[in-house]
Amino acid sequence: MQQMLSALVGLFICITLNAQKIPLDTAVHTGTLPNGFKYYIRHNEEPKKRVYLYLVNKIGSVLEDDDQQGLAHFMEHMNFNGTTHFPKNDLVDYLQKSGVRFGADLNAYTSFDETVYQLPLPTDDPLILKNGFQIMRDWAQNATLDSIEIDKERGVVMEEERLGRGAQERMQRQYWPIILNHSRYADRIPIGKVDILNNFPPSAIRRFYADWYRPDLQALVVVGDIDPVKAEGLVKKLFADLKTKANERSRTKYSADLTGQNQFLRVTDKEMGESDLQMLFKHKETKLITEPDYLLLMQRQLFNIMIAERFAALSQTPNLPFISAEAGIEGFLGRLNIFELNITLKEGKFSAGFQMAWKLIEQLKRFGFTETELERARINYLSGEEASLKEKDKTNSESFAGEYQRHFLNQEASPGIDWEYTFVKNHIGQVTLAQINELTKDYITDINRDILVFGSEKDKSILPDSAMVAGWLALVSSKNLTAYKDDISQTSLMPAVPVPGKIVSRKEINSLQITELTLSNGIKIILKPTNFKNDEIRFAAFSPGGTSLYSDKEFQNAANAGIIAGFGVGDINPVQLDKILTGKKFQLEPFINDQAEGLNGVTVPDDLETALQMVYLRFSNPRKDTVLFSNIINNSKEIIENRYSDPKNVFTDTVNLVMGNYNYRRTPPSLAKLMQLDLDEMYRIYKERFSDASGFTFVFVGNFKIDSIRPLLEKYLGGLPALHKNEIARDHGIYIPPGQITKKVFKGSENKATVTMVFSGDYQYSPENNIVLTALKEVLSIKITQHLREDESEVYSPSVQVSYNKYPRSRYAFTVSFGCAPTNAEHLMAGVEKEIALLRKKGPSQEDVNKFKAEYRRIYQLETGKNDYWLEYLTSQYQKKQDPAETLSYLNRLNKITPLMLQENAQLWLNGNNIIRFELLPEQNN
Repeated sequence: MQQMLSALVGLFICITLNAQKIPLDTAVHTGTLPNGFKYYIRHNEEPKKRVYLYLVNKIGSVLEDDDQQGLAHFMEHMNFNGTTHFPKNDLVDYLQKSGVRFGADLNAYTSFDETVYQLPLPTDDPLILKNGFQIMRDWAQNATLDSIEIDKERGVVMEEERLGRGAQERMQRQYWPIILNHSRYADRIPIGKVDILNNFPPSAIRRFYADWYRPDLQALVVVGDIDPVKAEGLVKKLFADLKTKANERSRTKYSADLTGQNQFLRVTDKEMGESDLQMLFKHKETKLITEPDYLLLMQRQLFNIMIAERFAALSQTPNLPFISAEAGIEGFLGRLNIFELNITLKEGKFSAGFQMAWKLIEQLKRFGFTETELERARINYLSGEEASLKEKDKTNSESFAGEYQRHFLNQEASPGIDWEYTFVKNHIGQVTLAQINELTKDYITDINRDILVFGSEKDKSILPDSAMVAGWLALVSSKNLTAYKDDISQTSLMPAVPVPGKIVSRKEINSLQITELTLSNGIKIILKPTNFKNDEIRFAAFSPGGTSLYSDKEFQNAANAGIIAGFGVGDINPVQLDKILTGKKFQLEPFINDQAEGLNGVTVPDDLETALQMVYLRFSNPRKDTVLFSNIINNSKEIIENRYSDPKNVFTDTVNLVMGNYNYRRTPPSLAKLMQLDLDEMYRIYKERFSDASGFTFVFVGNFKIDSIRPLLEKYLGGLPALHKNEIARDHGIYIPPGQITKKVFKGSENKATVTMVFSGDYQYSPENNIVLTALKEVLSIKITQHLREDESEVYSPSVQVSYNKYPRSRYAFTVSFGCAPTNAEHLMAGVEKEIALLRKKGPSQEDVNKFKAEYRRIYQLETGKNDYWLEYLTSQYQKKQDPAETLSYLNRLNKITPLMLQENAQLWLNGNNIIRFELLPEQNN
């Protein structure tokens, strides 16, 4: 009777909400021009002096004609290769001079149903802002589509296609038609077809552009530190003359129609390293337009929170017969929603693993969730909404831009956090257990179900077939199951309060608004209060030592001792801990690495005390768990045994081994190493690493007041034990080897190569040298991209990175990496070395140096307004014993960079003496 009443109450709520359409946030101004072009404009000052422009197009690969497959994505490329106001590559060149990075800032993507161009710009330069709107206007309908540029771009797009090849892509092409019910989505994969990409006539892409790039399918999203009235004026001035055709093609809304059938497919590949089973229960998508839609969204999200908790509890079962399992309701392609169950199976335990996971689903279907589970989910859900509300005036402009993009593309409601929080708060208590349990029955049905089995080609004979899985399903359904019992024991998180310490010294660094404290147990604390976020405190801690203090014999246990932190605290296991911490918002991740041990964390002001309690417990009362440890070992066996099916793992292990100069501590994982792991020894090392608080430095950045935080620091950090060991990390001499080294790895069947080149050496660590290294990286990246991508058209996205360290020895390394055709690898590597030689001989151009300065000036402006920047920066400075005030002179150092300075240092650091060339090549080339 109670369940019936709950269902009736839920029905009444839906009826009363039925007519209510969710309003659009009043903070965004929208309009539609006479030609059908739509715009969204919002003033937002996070970050300051920055605006995000999105040109959103209801144009994707599903609209391609048979002879155009891949051209929706190709068109995206061509918009960067010549428009009316920015011929050829002038667009990227102009934006780089304005401090906008190609790829990192300036970007675009093409999917099945949409193409979106993204352009973040500074707003403190009116000309750059005006030109940004002009760029959007050019992209909308003024691409030049020059035949020569089209032919040049073929190679780049083909290299992008090549990068995507591999086991996952080969298997996807087999199962994609099945799960998409042979709809248009199944044969319009955005990357397209190789023969079309190589051979299409320019008229084909021009036809696509003329048919679809039109104002009734386009919108401009403008969010940032701008005047909305002026922005609207620019939109009307620039976009009102977009052309429409008299006889436009109809923009069909394609879908993957439900057939009512169940499907089964088994897919294997020799490079697949694990065995997976997926079950997809497909349903027509539900829009988010009305208030009942939002209520249904809440129900699905609460369902996902609770089922995730059930699977987390299941993972603590002894001798777990699967590696992992998860399930939930989510959106899908083709205007579908799905309930999806994913299981990574263990060899020899396919039946047991599947049945254990499906038993959880069957139990859920029969008995549903419990009231206590729902109440925890409600608390966590509402807690998330409260956090968003508190940050409403510090929400990043990108977040708003993404919302308005979805509003235009899918009519997804965007009412703003005030409306959402109020709605959730008013209605979350009205979401009943009966509604959630009915959702389970609605989504987990006996029709429109796909079962996919993935595995290695070598395991094909032992992978389950359709009859076997059907038998397992029938077996579980015949079992006499009992209802789930929710363990709600209210164990105290901290049964004993620590004896607090005292602050024994205090120092102010006024130039950085930093306070340095020292506690009576020796802990040093760095405090930087900020107002960058309303509801965020980030913190980190470190102490020198790490695995460096242990012998090679102890190394495996030391390197893996960090997993102890995942076993809970005291007598509380992880599942119990999550329940105790219901509604609390913080993350805490202890670590033990080569040179240090410590932790990283983030919380909100209201939960800072709980976060510090957990810090205290992670230090003082870690927990051993033989069941979880055994499960980790058994899962790792499966992973290690199969990891070399994937060519990338073979290549990565080779790179790490050579770069580590073949030191034992850089050798790849193996079953023999796994068998060295001992829970008691790992527990001993973990406790040892966190037993001496006197060696730790803590850094806190965020919204707090020093007088308010001080008693908590004294209580929980000051109460930690101190042994005053004064440990120093040891140098095991693990450095990139000198000289000329070439390593070729032959693995994989695809006709593609992966290349990594490393240039390294010793140098004098200093802020002046560090910024020169960064500048060299950037100018080298500009030249290598221009040479390999723009001139040669043989690389899609080359990467240039630089790393440098002060400890255990001052070292630097430049890493150049790219994917390409195997036959092109040698001459492309020669091209990289040629560009480096030119850098040594002639130095960079003043123009390229100016691009670097403009980019990093903008980066500095943005990053110094973020908590995570200051946390990372201060942690690094104190760990390296560097002056924290160095950042104040950063722009001065930046302005001093000259082409001659970079040339001289290129001659010193990129002299060609130390080069390691790594190549991953297909097996048939051996």
